Amino acid sequence: MNNSISGRVISEADYIIETGKTVRELASIFKVSKSTVHKDLHERLHKIDKAKYIEVDKILKYHIDIRHLRGGESTRQKYRNKSC
Repeated sequence: MNNSISGRVISEADYIIETGKTVRELASIFKVSKSTVHKDLHERLHKIDKAKYIEVDKILKYHIDIRHLRGGESTRQKYRNKSC
């Protein structure tokens, strides 16, 4: 694996552990697609650092568990901001 890719994977993992941001937010910050971030954190990180992978996996599973709540809140905000 390329050193720049390994460096990006470790940076993404450290950032998500520190902040708890979502995959989409990480993609925006690191200027890559969300598919790339997902692949970095699920496939590549497992090969590079298993301890960090376990921590990141817990965060990502939490995000999956609450995504229906986030979607509901987004919809609520959308219609609250619209004028009738």
